[in-house]
Amino acid sequence: MNSTMKTLRIISRILVGVVFIFSGFVKGVDPLGTAYRIIDYFQVYHMDWAIPLSLSLSVILCSFEFVLGVLLVLNVKMKQTAWLVLLMMSFFTIVTFVDALHNLVPDCGCFGDAVKLTNWETFYKNIVLMVFTLLIFTGRRKATASFTNAKEWGIIAAVSVIFIWFSIYNYRNLPVINFRPWKVGNKMLSDNPQPIKNYLIYKNKQTGETKEYLSNELPWQDTVWMANWEYDTIRIDNPNKSDLGAFSIVDSSGSDYTEHFVRNPEFQFFVAAYDLKTTNKEVFQKIKAFNEKAKAKGISVIVLTGSAPAEIEKFKKDENINELEFYNSDDISLKAMIRSNPGLVLLKKAVVLGQWHYRNFPEFDENEWKTLEKKYVK
Repeated sequence: MNSTMKTLRIISRILVGVVFIFSGFVKGVDPLGTAYRIIDYFQVYHMDWAIPLSLSLSVILCSFEFVLGVLLVLNVKMKQTAWLVLLMMSFFTIVTFVDALHNLVPDCGCFGDAVKLTNWETFYKNIVLMVFTLLIFTGRRKATASFTNAKEWGIIAAVSVIFIWFSIYNYRNLPVINFRPWKVGNKMLSDNPQPIKNYLIYKNKQTGETKEYLSNELPWQDTVWMANWEYDTIRIDNPNKSDLGAFSIVDSSGSDYTEHFVRNPEFQFFVAAYDLKTTNKEVFQKIKAFNEKAKAKGISVIVLTGSAPAEIEKFKKDENINELEFYNSDDISLKAMIRSNPGLVLLKKAVVLGQWHYRNFPEFDENEWKTLEKKYVK
Protein backbone atom coordinates (compact mmCIF):
# COMPACT_ATOMS: atom_id res chain seq x y z
CA MET A 1 0.00 0.00 0.00
CA ASN A 2 2.81 2.40 0.96
CA SER A 3 4.62 1.59 -2.29
CA THR A 4 1.44 2.25 -4.30
CA MET A 5 0.84 5.60 -2.56
CA LYS A 6 4.46 6.59 -3.09
CA THR A 7 4.18 5.85 -6.82
CA LEU A 8 0.87 7.74 -7.01
CA ARG A 9 2.41 10.77 -5.32
CA ILE A 10 5.38 10.75 -7.71
CA ILE A 11 3.00 10.59 -10.69
CA SER A 12 0.90 13.40 -9.18
CA ARG A 13 3.97 15.54 -8.55
CA ILE A 14 5.25 15.15 -12.11
CA LEU A 15 1.80 15.55 -13.70
CA VAL A 16 0.96 18.74 -11.81
CA GLY A 17 4.49 20.02 -12.38
CA VAL A 18 4.29 19.53 -16.15
CA VAL A 19 0.90 21.30 -16.27
CA PHE A 20 2.32 24.22 -14.26
CA ILE A 21 5.39 24.43 -16.53
CA PHE A 22 3.26 24.39 -19.68
CA SER A 23 0.75 26.89 -18.30
CA GLY A 24 3.45 29.26 -17.06
CA PHE A 25 5.38 29.04 -20.33
CA VAL A 26 2.49 29.69 -22.76
CA LYS A 27 1.45 32.71 -20.70
CA GLY A 28 5.01 33.90 -20.05
CA VAL A 29 5.83 33.80 -23.76
CA ASP A 30 3.10 36.44 -24.22
CA PRO A 31 3.13 38.52 -21.01
CA LEU A 32 1.21 41.40 -22.60
CA GLY A 33 -1.60 39.07 -23.66
CA THR A 34 -1.71 37.67 -20.12
CA ALA A 35 -1.84 41.23 -18.78
CA TYR A 36 -4.92 41.87 -20.96
CA ARG A 37 -6.63 38.87 -19.31
CA ILE A 38 -5.70 40.14 -15.85
CA ILE A 39 -7.21 43.52 -16.77
CA ASP A 40 -10.46 41.73 -17.71
CA TYR A 41 -10.63 40.28 -14.19
CA PHE A 42 -9.78 43.62 -12.57
CA GLN A 43 -12.62 45.26 -14.49
CA VAL A 44 -15.31 42.69 -13.63
CA TYR A 45 -14.30 42.82 -9.96
CA HIS A 46 -14.32 46.66 -10.03
CA MET A 47 -10.59 46.90 -9.27
CA ASP A 48 -9.69 49.50 -11.90
CA TRP A 49 -7.13 50.98 -9.50
CA ALA A 50 -5.02 47.82 -10.01
CA ILE A 51 -4.94 47.96 -13.84
CA PRO A 52 -1.49 49.72 -13.93
CA LEU A 53 -0.12 46.68 -12.08
CA SER A 54 -1.37 44.17 -14.66
CA LEU A 55 1.86 43.77 -16.65
CA SER A 56 4.03 43.37 -13.54
CA LEU A 57 1.55 40.87 -12.13
CA SER A 58 1.57 39.01 -15.44
CA VAL A 59 5.35 38.52 -15.32
CA ILE A 60 5.30 37.61 -11.60
CA LEU A 61 2.40 35.14 -11.81
CA CYS A 62 3.68 33.38 -14.95
CA SER A 63 7.17 33.11 -13.48
CA PHE A 64 5.84 31.89 -10.13
CA GLU A 65 3.74 29.21 -11.85
CA PHE A 66 6.62 28.07 -14.07
CA VAL A 67 9.08 27.92 -11.16
CA LEU A 68 6.62 25.91 -9.02
CA GLY A 69 6.24 23.47 -11.92
CA VAL A 70 10.02 23.00 -12.16
CA LEU A 71 10.28 22.51 -8.38
CA LEU A 72 7.58 19.83 -8.49
CA VAL A 73 9.21 17.94 -11.35
CA LEU A 74 12.70 18.12 -9.77
CA ASN A 75 11.40 17.38 -6.24
CA VAL A 76 12.81 20.60 -4.76
CA LYS A 77 11.74 22.03 -1.37
CA MET A 78 8.64 19.84 -1.38
CA LYS A 79 7.34 20.87 2.06
CA GLN A 80 7.21 24.54 1.03
CA THR A 81 6.37 23.85 -2.64
CA ALA A 82 3.38 21.68 -1.72
CA TRP A 83 1.94 24.49 0.40
CA LEU A 84 2.41 27.08 -2.36
CA VAL A 85 0.85 24.80 -5.01
CA LEU A 86 -2.13 24.07 -2.75
CA LEU A 87 -2.71 27.76 -2.06
CA MET A 88 -2.40 28.66 -5.75
CA MET A 89 -4.71 25.85 -6.87
CA SER A 90 -7.28 26.70 -4.17
CA PHE A 91 -7.35 30.35 -5.20
CA PHE A 92 -7.72 29.70 -8.93
CA THR A 93 -10.25 26.91 -8.42
CA ILE A 94 -12.49 29.34 -6.52
CA VAL A 95 -11.95 32.10 -9.11
CA THR A 96 -12.72 29.78 -12.04
CA PHE A 97 -15.83 28.42 -10.30
CA VAL A 98 -17.23 31.93 -9.81
CA ASP A 99 -16.25 32.76 -13.40
CA ALA A 100 -17.97 29.64 -14.77
CA LEU A 101 -21.08 30.24 -12.66
CA HIS A 102 -21.54 33.87 -13.71
CA ASN A 103 -19.53 33.95 -16.99
CA LEU A 104 -17.70 37.07 -15.83
CA VAL A 105 -14.78 36.65 -18.24
CA PRO A 106 -15.39 34.59 -21.40
CA ASP A 107 -11.77 33.37 -21.57
CA CYS A 108 -9.73 32.96 -18.40
CA GLY A 109 -6.54 32.45 -20.41
CA CYS A 110 -5.21 29.70 -18.13
CA PHE A 111 -3.23 28.32 -21.08
CA GLY A 112 -2.85 31.64 -22.89
CA ASP A 113 -3.75 31.47 -26.57
CA ALA A 114 -2.20 28.01 -26.95
CA VAL A 115 -5.20 26.01 -25.68
CA LYS A 116 -8.70 27.44 -25.48
CA LEU A 117 -11.02 26.11 -22.76
CA THR A 118 -14.53 27.16 -21.77
CA ASN A 119 -15.04 28.44 -18.24
CA TRP A 120 -16.57 25.16 -17.09
CA GLU A 121 -13.79 23.14 -18.74
CA THR A 122 -11.27 25.28 -16.89
CA PHE A 123 -13.03 24.68 -13.57
CA TYR A 124 -13.25 20.90 -14.14
CA LYS A 125 -9.56 20.88 -15.09
CA ASN A 126 -8.75 22.60 -11.80
CA ILE A 127 -10.84 20.10 -9.83
CA VAL A 128 -8.86 17.21 -11.36
CA LEU A 129 -5.57 18.98 -10.63
CA MET A 130 -6.73 19.67 -7.08
CA VAL A 131 -7.07 15.92 -6.47
CA PHE A 132 -3.44 15.39 -7.48
CA THR A 133 -2.41 18.49 -5.52
CA LEU A 134 -3.96 17.07 -2.34
CA LEU A 135 -2.03 13.83 -2.84
CA ILE A 136 1.17 15.87 -3.12
CA PHE A 137 0.26 17.94 -0.06
CA THR A 138 -0.59 15.01 2.20
CA GLY A 139 2.70 13.33 1.34
CA ARG A 140 4.89 16.40 1.62
CA ARG A 141 6.52 15.31 4.93
CA LYS A 142 7.52 11.96 3.44
CA ALA A 143 9.32 13.54 0.46
CA THR A 144 13.07 12.95 0.36
CA ALA A 145 15.22 15.77 -1.01
CA SER A 146 17.00 15.05 -4.30
CA PHE A 147 19.54 17.88 -3.89
CA THR A 148 21.45 19.61 -1.12
CA ASN A 149 19.91 22.73 0.40
CA ALA A 150 22.39 24.99 -1.43
CA LYS A 151 21.63 23.35 -4.79
CA GLU A 152 17.89 23.67 -4.19
CA TRP A 153 18.20 27.41 -3.61
CA GLY A 154 20.47 27.65 -6.64
CA ILE A 155 17.81 25.96 -8.80
CA ILE A 156 15.10 28.30 -7.50
CA ALA A 157 17.24 31.40 -8.15
CA ALA A 158 18.42 30.30 -11.61
CA VAL A 159 14.99 29.25 -12.92
CA SER A 160 13.36 32.42 -11.52
CA VAL A 161 15.91 34.80 -13.07
CA ILE A 162 15.93 33.02 -16.44
CA PHE A 163 12.15 32.90 -16.77
CA ILE A 164 11.62 36.51 -15.64
CA TRP A 165 14.22 37.57 -18.22
CA PHE A 166 12.44 35.40 -20.82
CA SER A 167 9.06 37.06 -20.13
CA ILE A 168 10.51 40.57 -20.23
CA TYR A 169 12.30 39.76 -23.49
CA ASN A 170 9.02 38.65 -25.07
CA TYR A 171 7.33 41.83 -23.86
CA ARG A 172 10.04 44.15 -25.16
CA ASN A 173 10.19 42.42 -28.53
CA LEU A 174 7.47 40.03 -29.73
CA PRO A 175 6.49 36.57 -28.44
CA VAL A 176 9.06 34.04 -29.69
CA ILE A 177 6.14 31.66 -30.25
CA ASN A 178 2.93 33.20 -31.59
CA PHE A 179 -0.24 31.22 -30.83
CA ARG A 180 -2.60 33.77 -32.37
CA PRO A 181 -4.08 33.76 -35.91
CA TRP A 182 -1.79 36.59 -37.10
CA LYS A 183 1.32 34.44 -36.79
CA VAL A 184 3.88 34.54 -39.59
CA GLY A 185 3.06 32.11 -42.37
CA ASN A 186 -0.68 31.97 -41.67
CA LYS A 187 -3.16 32.66 -44.49
CA MET A 188 -5.87 34.93 -43.11
CA LEU A 189 -8.40 34.36 -45.92
CA SER A 190 -9.06 31.42 -48.21
CA ASP A 191 -8.34 31.52 -51.93
CA ASN A 192 -11.18 31.66 -54.45
CA PRO A 193 -13.84 32.75 -51.96
CA GLN A 194 -17.27 31.21 -52.38
CA PRO A 195 -20.37 33.41 -52.22
CA ILE A 196 -21.82 33.99 -48.78
CA LYS A 197 -25.43 32.82 -48.52
CA ASN A 198 -27.94 34.75 -46.43
CA TYR A 199 -30.91 32.68 -45.29
CA LEU A 200 -33.96 34.67 -44.15
CA ILE A 201 -36.11 32.88 -41.60
CA TYR A 202 -39.80 33.81 -41.53
CA LYS A 203 -42.44 32.79 -38.98
CA ASN A 204 -46.13 32.10 -39.68
CA LYS A 205 -48.22 34.60 -37.73
CA GLN A 206 -50.96 32.04 -36.93
CA THR A 207 -49.14 28.72 -36.41
CA GLY A 208 -45.67 29.84 -35.39
CA GLU A 209 -44.17 27.60 -38.09
CA THR A 210 -40.84 28.81 -39.48
CA LYS A 211 -39.47 28.57 -43.00
CA GLU A 212 -36.04 29.41 -44.37
CA TYR A 213 -35.38 31.07 -47.72
CA LEU A 214 -32.30 32.20 -49.56
CA SER A 215 -32.44 35.98 -49.66
CA ASN A 216 -32.96 36.01 -53.42
CA GLU A 217 -35.68 33.33 -53.28
CA LEU A 218 -38.03 35.02 -50.82
CA PRO A 219 -41.60 35.17 -52.28
CA TRP A 220 -41.92 38.87 -51.51
CA GLN A 221 -44.19 39.42 -54.54
CA ASP A 222 -46.80 37.03 -53.10
CA THR A 223 -48.93 39.50 -51.10
CA VAL A 224 -51.01 36.74 -49.48
CA TRP A 225 -47.89 34.94 -48.27
CA MET A 226 -46.31 38.17 -47.02
CA ALA A 227 -49.48 38.98 -45.07
CA ASN A 228 -49.29 35.66 -43.17
CA TRP A 229 -45.57 35.50 -42.54
CA GLU A 230 -43.23 37.84 -40.68
CA TYR A 231 -39.46 38.14 -40.55
CA ASP A 232 -37.88 36.29 -37.61
CA THR A 233 -34.10 36.14 -38.00
CA ILE A 234 -31.27 35.56 -40.45
CA ARG A 235 -28.75 32.74 -40.84
CA ILE A 236 -25.48 33.49 -42.62
CA ASP A 237 -23.66 30.61 -44.28
CA ASN A 238 -20.04 31.58 -44.95
CA PRO A 239 -18.12 28.65 -46.51
CA ASN A 240 -14.85 30.57 -46.62
CA LYS A 241 -12.03 30.06 -44.13
CA SER A 242 -11.16 33.24 -42.27
CA ASP A 243 -9.00 33.95 -39.24
CA LEU A 244 -9.89 37.65 -39.24
CA GLY A 245 -12.61 37.38 -36.60
CA ALA A 246 -13.94 40.86 -35.81
CA PHE A 247 -11.02 42.52 -37.60
CA SER A 248 -12.01 45.13 -40.17
CA ILE A 249 -10.53 48.10 -42.03
CA VAL A 250 -12.91 51.06 -42.34
CA ASP A 251 -12.29 54.55 -43.67
CA SER A 252 -13.63 57.82 -42.24
CA SER A 253 -16.87 57.53 -44.25
CA GLY A 254 -17.58 54.00 -42.98
CA SER A 255 -16.62 52.14 -46.17
CA ASP A 256 -15.12 48.68 -45.56
CA TYR A 257 -11.75 47.96 -47.20
CA THR A 258 -10.85 44.79 -45.28
CA GLU A 259 -10.73 42.38 -48.22
CA HIS A 260 -9.11 44.99 -50.47
CA PHE A 261 -6.07 45.38 -48.23
CA VAL A 262 -5.82 41.87 -46.78
CA ARG A 263 -5.98 40.27 -50.24
CA ASN A 264 -3.60 42.79 -51.81
CA PRO A 265 -1.61 40.79 -54.43
CA GLU A 266 1.40 43.01 -53.73
CA PHE A 267 3.25 43.71 -50.49
CA GLN A 268 0.90 45.29 -47.94
CA PHE A 269 2.12 46.89 -44.70
CA PHE A 270 -0.16 47.48 -41.70
CA VAL A 271 0.98 49.79 -38.92
CA ALA A 272 -1.17 48.68 -35.98
CA ALA A 273 -1.56 51.40 -33.34
CA TYR A 274 -4.59 50.45 -31.29
CA ASP A 275 -4.47 53.64 -29.19
CA LEU A 276 -2.80 56.81 -30.47
CA LYS A 277 -2.75 58.34 -26.99
CA THR A 278 -0.43 55.63 -25.64
CA THR A 279 1.46 54.72 -28.83
CA ASN A 280 5.19 55.28 -29.16
CA LYS A 281 5.23 58.59 -31.05
CA GLU A 282 8.95 58.72 -31.85
CA VAL A 283 8.80 55.69 -34.13
CA PHE A 284 6.27 57.42 -36.40
CA GLN A 285 9.09 59.46 -37.89
CA LYS A 286 10.69 56.17 -38.97
CA ILE A 287 7.29 55.08 -40.30
CA LYS A 288 7.03 58.35 -42.21
CA ALA A 289 10.41 57.79 -43.91
CA PHE A 290 9.53 54.13 -44.53
CA ASN A 291 6.23 55.16 -46.14
CA GLU A 292 8.00 57.61 -48.49
CA LYS A 293 10.28 54.83 -49.78
CA ALA A 294 7.33 52.45 -50.06
CA LYS A 295 5.28 54.94 -52.07
CA ALA A 296 8.16 55.41 -54.50
CA LYS A 297 8.04 51.64 -55.11
CA GLY A 298 4.23 51.47 -55.30
CA ILE A 299 3.98 49.57 -51.98
CA SER A 300 0.98 50.26 -49.73
CA VAL A 301 1.47 51.28 -46.09
CA ILE A 302 -1.60 52.10 -43.97
CA VAL A 303 -2.07 52.86 -40.27
CA LEU A 304 -4.82 51.00 -38.40
CA THR A 305 -6.10 52.41 -35.13
CA GLY A 306 -9.01 52.16 -32.74
CA SER A 307 -8.81 55.88 -31.95
CA ALA A 308 -11.61 58.26 -32.93
CA PRO A 309 -11.38 60.37 -36.15
CA ALA A 310 -10.78 63.58 -34.19
CA GLU A 311 -7.87 61.96 -32.35
CA ILE A 312 -6.44 60.73 -35.65
CA GLU A 313 -6.48 64.23 -37.17
CA LYS A 314 -4.87 65.72 -34.07
CA PHE A 315 -2.21 63.02 -34.02
CA LYS A 316 -1.38 63.51 -37.71
CA LYS A 317 -1.04 67.25 -37.20
CA ASP A 318 1.02 66.98 -33.99
CA GLU A 319 3.43 64.44 -35.48
CA ASN A 320 3.53 66.05 -38.95
CA ILE A 321 2.56 62.84 -40.73
CA ASN A 322 -0.35 64.00 -42.89
CA GLU A 323 0.82 61.89 -45.82
CA LEU A 324 0.16 58.63 -43.91
CA GLU A 325 -3.18 56.91 -44.61
CA PHE A 326 -5.19 56.13 -41.47
CA TYR A 327 -8.05 53.63 -41.19
CA ASN A 328 -10.16 52.55 -38.26
CA SER A 329 -10.17 49.05 -36.82
CA ASP A 330 -11.29 47.41 -33.59
CA ASP A 331 -8.71 48.05 -30.86
CA ILE A 332 -9.06 44.51 -29.44
CA SER A 333 -8.41 43.03 -32.89
CA LEU A 334 -5.30 45.20 -33.23
CA LYS A 335 -4.03 44.04 -29.83
CA ALA A 336 -4.48 40.47 -31.06
CA MET A 337 -2.79 41.25 -34.38
CA ILE A 338 0.53 42.27 -32.80
CA ARG A 339 1.75 42.85 -29.24
CA SER A 340 3.17 46.28 -29.95
CA ASN A 341 1.76 49.81 -30.10
CA PRO A 342 2.60 50.54 -32.84
CA GLY A 343 3.62 47.33 -34.54
CA LEU A 344 4.35 46.59 -38.20
CA VAL A 345 2.77 43.66 -40.07
CA LEU A 346 3.55 42.62 -43.66
CA LEU A 347 1.05 40.67 -45.80
CA LYS A 348 0.85 39.52 -49.38
CA LYS A 349 -2.18 37.71 -50.85
CA ALA A 350 -3.62 37.43 -47.30
CA VAL A 351 -0.50 35.62 -46.01
CA VAL A 352 1.32 37.08 -43.00
CA LEU A 353 4.98 37.44 -44.05
CA GLY A 354 6.42 39.33 -41.11
CA GLN A 355 5.83 41.15 -37.83
CA TRP A 356 8.05 43.74 -36.13
CA HIS A 357 7.89 45.40 -32.73
CA TYR A 358 8.43 49.16 -32.83
CA ARG A 359 11.72 48.60 -30.97
CA ASN A 360 12.89 46.50 -33.92
CA PHE A 361 11.46 48.57 -36.77
CA PRO A 362 12.95 47.20 -40.02
CA GLU A 363 14.94 48.85 -42.74
CA PHE A 364 13.31 49.20 -46.16
CA ASP A 365 14.56 46.01 -47.81
CA GLU A 366 12.60 44.50 -50.70
CA ASN A 367 15.02 41.58 -50.99
CA GLU A 368 14.18 40.49 -47.43
CA TRP A 369 10.47 40.59 -48.18
CA LYS A 370 10.88 38.64 -51.41
CA THR A 371 12.72 35.98 -49.41
CA LEU A 372 9.79 35.82 -47.00
CA GLU A 373 7.38 35.65 -49.94
CA LYS A 374 9.21 32.63 -51.40
CA LYS A 375 9.07 30.95 -47.99
CA TYR A 376 5.41 31.49 -47.14
CA VAL A 377 3.37 32.31 -50.26
CA LYS A 378 2.47 29.12 -52.11
